[in-house]
Amino acid sequence: APAAAAFHAALADAGVPYLMAVVPQLTHRPFDPAASGGRPLGDAELALLHRMRAEGVTFALHGLTHRTRYAAAQQRSELGGLAGPDLLALVDEGLRRLADAGAQASVLVPPFNRFDARQWGVLASRFDVIAGGPESVALLGLQPTPQWRGDAVYLPSYPPYYGRAKDLLPRLGELEAAAAGLWTPVTLHLAWELDDGLEHLRRFAERVAPLATPWPEFLAAAGRSRSVP
Repeated sequence: APAAAAFHAALADAGVPYLMAVVPQLTHRPFDPAASGGRPLGDAELALLHRMRAEGVTFALHGLTHRTRYAAAQQRSELGGLAGPDLLALVDEGLRRLADAGAQASVLVPPFNRFDARQWGVLASRFDVIAGGPESVALLGLQPTPQWRGDAVYLPSYPPYYGRAKDLLPRLGELEAAAAGLWTPVTLHLAWELDDGLEHLRRFAERVAPLATPWPEFLAAAGRSRSVP
């Protein structure tokens, strides 16, 4: 919780509206499919979620446990291989736990950025926006972002706007030049920003704040686009 609170403060203090992907059950050994056990969010995590919500953060479901079902690094996925009923049971349990924690979510950030293309319809029945990343390319192809697919928006995020704040900083001029009418997802990871004490994240936040669009605005725009034949 202290690291997450510092990450949030770096963005919130600069006025950056952002999406936080939340795992509702904390799990040890997430790379070991044979592992078991975990714990629900504790008081400190719940208090931070409440603070984030009050300060304008939008939440996404990041799986239920974020434990992979496959040991091989190139196949890691919590969702991949699950049939419809099992997949629904997993995401519904995750959404229930998030709601109990006071965090409603209409966005899915799949753990390890992996899910099967055939699972799209099931996931789109629960989420308005489904994210992706570099690992999604092997499963869904290299896709433009954002795009409507059936009943949900697919919002993959790719390098160079997927990475560490220190590497994204030099690319912000490109976003400033192309800001008008362009949605560009930018993805950061809390753990990747800790090595330098969040120094580059704070600098990044100050630069990106004037360009950032609140997530409710994006979700509303996506909803309007769905209604256009």
